[in-house]
Amino acid sequence: MQREEIIIEHSQLVGDGSGPGAVIHAAAPAGREPCGPGGQPLLRGKGGGGKLTAINRTHHFTQIIAALAVSIGPLAAGLGKGYPSPAIASLQELQLRQRGNYTAFSVNDQQASWIASLSLLGALFGGMFGGVAMQYGRKRVLALMSLPFSLSWILTVFAKSVETMFFTAFVGGFCCAIVSTVTQVYISEISSPDIRGFLSAIQKIAGHLGMLISYMLGAYLDWRQLAMLVSAAPIMLFISVIYIPETPSFLVLRGCDEEAHRSLQWLRGPHKNVEIELDTIRSNVRTSRINLLNRMSTLASTTSVPNGATSQQLPTHHQQDQQQGNRVSARLSQIVRSCQLPRISFATVVSNVKSVMRNARLVKPVSITCGLMIFQRFTGANSFNFYAVTIFSKTFAGMNPHGAAIAVGFVQLLASMLSGLLIDTVGRIPLLIVSSVFMSLALASFGSFVYYGQTNKMLAAASFDLDAQTGNDDWIPLLCVLVFTVAFSLGISPISWLLVGELFPLEYRGIGSSIATSFSYFCAFLGVKTFIDFQAAFGLHGTFWLYACISCVGLFFVIMVVPETKGRDLEEMDPKYVRTLTINR
Repeated sequence: MQREEIIIEHSQLVGDGSGPGAVIHAAAPAGREPCGPGGQPLLRGKGGGGKLTAINRTHHFTQIIAALAVSIGPLAAGLGKGYPSPAIASLQELQLRQRGNYTAFSVNDQQASWIASLSLLGALFGGMFGGVAMQYGRKRVLALMSLPFSLSWILTVFAKSVETMFFTAFVGGFCCAIVSTVTQVYISEISSPDIRGFLSAIQKIAGHLGMLISYMLGAYLDWRQLAMLVSAAPIMLFISVIYIPETPSFLVLRGCDEEAHRSLQWLRGPHKNVEIELDTIRSNVRTSRINLLNRMSTLASTTSVPNGATSQQLPTHHQQDQQQGNRVSARLSQIVRSCQLPRISFATVVSNVKSVMRNARLVKPVSITCGLMIFQRFTGANSFNFYAVTIFSKTFAGMNPHGAAIAVGFVQLLASMLSGLLIDTVGRIPLLIVSSVFMSLALASFGSFVYYGQTNKMLAAASFDLDAQTGNDDWIPLLCVLVFTVAFSLGISPISWLLVGELFPLEYRGIGSSIATSFSYFCAFLGVKTFIDFQAAFGLHGTFWLYACISCVGLFFVIMVVPETKGRDLEEMDPKYVRTLTINR
């Protein structure tokens, strides 16, 4: 009797019992290669001993294509973020020299600040809505929100009053926040761990590229023409998302395993064996879903008990557990059969927020991401973005402030491109530490130069020295801003958003990302609006000294609180997730 060779794939032996388990293949007859799952051939590796391994190489090209497609959304957001600086200058310039009836309304400084900040206020509410909307599909939400996003900019083109611009700024910011939130989650869910940081940086690069385009074209186009250019980007997003798949995690969460398999196969490449990864996702998502239904059943049973009920009227713990288990099993079977996930309304999310926030699996990610958002938004980055021309006009003696704004936008783009390579190579924590240190130094130096310049102006005015300001030192504040821009773009800017997609468990990812995004835009709105107030109270130099102090506090926060996520799988793709979830329950 001929002896059969037994081949066990090593990758299928690794797990905790939640996966499909070990699969044993009998060797094929002589002259034929043995096959793995799905008839995939097992080839001999280059190592010694004639070890047989499956063709298991991940295909990154389609993941990059999908990430580029959805990154048109951040490109549109970047165009809108860079719009206020040249647009406000154009509005105020046309106010001084009107050409016929081209602009029929005037804009003062206070109205201009509202135009700049109302988009962030709209983004605050958009972030709240984005987490709820994601339950209808990442791809579908991106496609649907691109239409009102474009419409808001088209209405800006034909605006006849400043109130119309207020409205369109709010609506544009609302749509922008939803698109940004869903884009980050989409990229996190489709990407392999080894390139997730790189793909996440693509959207940051797209955002910085949009800002640079607005800065450059704003020097030649007026505010209406620039708004028309911005309106084209959301239409491009609508077209691009048609040709990419939905994320496998969401499809498994909906119970649509066949579609999830096709999506994951497209993302990983035709020669990648996705069965093990899909089984891991399916097993862990099933556990997350049961945990979610348990919480919903517990909440429903608690609210259904009358206030006057006594302990004798209540069933025993054993009866409660049995009844709850029957309800969960029946509901889970119904979900799987209908291939539907229960729809969660906005009112349900609001009513359950207290019970959700008491869960340790959500509290810690929310604390970390919201803390990073504070130090991201209150360290002067938004001030440079929205008031770049104004700040440089008050700082420079001879240099063109518009040219300096373009230089800052260009350096920001280059730094964001470099961050995509460093995040997965160096790690999150080292980049955050280096970023905080150099941001603090640059902000303190910029404030000191402003103080020095203002002091010299006062001394020159007192001594009637009209030639004191020559502009030879303009390179110093520009260098400080460029160093700050590089440090910000390499560290806290991309990593804080990357952690939004990495730290939250799947069952909390929608509401968690919604909380973090809304809080981020709330801080951004306060940062943009309070810049003028800080400047009036502390002076321009004191404002940037305050930002430097906040950045120093952020450094200690990073060292003591933020975890390293380099190379770690998302929880629904990690075989250890089921054990962790069971223990934390």
